[in-house]
Amino acid sequence: MQVYKFGGASVKDADAVRNVTAILKENNFNEKVVVISAMGKTTNELENVINLYYAGKAEWEKALDGTFDKHLLIINALYADGGKDKAIEDVKLLIEATRKFLKENSSRNYNYIYDQVVSLGEYISTTIVSDYANNLGLKNTLLDVKQVLFTDNAYTEGKVDFKKSETAINKKVSELVKSGFVITQGFVGCTPEGFATTLGREGSDYTASIFAYSLNAERMTVWKDVEGIMNADPKEFHDAQFLSEITYHEAIEMTYYGASVIHPKTIKPIQNKNIPLEVRSFVNYSKRGSVISANANTSFLPPVIIWKRGQVLLSFSAKDFSFIAEEHLSKVFATFAENRLRINLMQNAAISFSIAVDFKKEKIENIIEQLQNDFSITRNDNLSLLTIRHYNPGIIDKLTRDKDILLRQMSRTTIQLLMRE
Repeated sequence: MQVYKFGGASVKDADAVRNVTAILKENNFNEKVVVISAMGKTTNELENVINLYYAGKAEWEKALDGTFDKHLLIINALYADGGKDKAIEDVKLLIEATRKFLKENSSRNYNYIYDQVVSLGEYISTTIVSDYANNLGLKNTLLDVKQVLFTDNAYTEGKVDFKKSETAINKKVSELVKSGFVITQGFVGCTPEGFATTLGREGSDYTASIFAYSLNAERMTVWKDVEGIMNADPKEFHDAQFLSEITYHEAIEMTYYGASVIHPKTIKPIQNKNIPLEVRSFVNYSKRGSVISANANTSFLPPVIIWKRGQVLLSFSAKDFSFIAEEHLSKVFATFAENRLRINLMQNAAISFSIAVDFKKEKIENIIEQLQNDFSITRNDNLSLLTIRHYNPGIIDKLTRDKDILLRQMSRTTIQLLMRE
């Protein structure tokens, strides 16, 4: 059994969908679970629907119709010789179910609404790919991921019930693969009450990892628009280097610091069962990619460069000018945890404590409001966080020259610098 994951760029239009079916043909599509994300920028488009709806603007329906029209164009381009009626009807049913939900919904819980609506993108993409593959004779079954992947009620950041999910995935998939490969949605889970949750942005990699873990897969493959794992973003660094193999540990470190090739939660489940993960290009799909495994040779890794833009620096100091002590830190950490805002970098001094986070407007404002009675708080926006693993003096100088460095933190293998570019 193998697990494949295709992201939004790999199914962004009709040609991309054809390419996915070509990859499946070339790689013996049987005995596979194929996890698919929403097509192209669909998630962003559905976020617009949600925001219009939440603001009470009637234009949300027009925006939802635009999502249908976009996918209708893809379906029409796929089926030049007929056979598209089922796909059109299947997608129309999904759109109308979402419209019905929004018209009947009485909740003002934004995250709950978000997950019910944004998950539509994954259901549409998997429906289109499944119908088209079956039309080509690539026999498959479309599995609703909510039947097998269970979470708690933490909307937008669902926590997976691994034991319950593993049992359900094994039971369901073992039956379905007898009649072809299985296609299912990434990014989406199910609450105990049967509502959709999502696993965090870019969480489709995590979904594939959960399936690989549950099925004791021999390999998991993530198909990307790059040839594999690089030491830097090739869109930003023309001399980025291809990494043919890295260890699970190195991959976890890279993803923790923000490398965008793999979702941060993806590695641990497959590491626990020693399942190799390969990152391959859906453009040059005959070439081998980068392999993440336990025994990779990483003794000659080049510096690994990771940028996180749009950072906010929050600095806290006690209003009585006392030293920052454990009771201060515990209150700050508890407030960040309560607001579910991840800390990217932290540093303390005698009378201050500084934290760098992603720009999340509402969460940051809530944190400031909750802590401003106890702390003096300063804020700096529009910053960039540079992380370099396996650094050397030359690469540090090259990337920080003429930059305004606000925070610097260094260990034996990793340096982080928060700066204005």
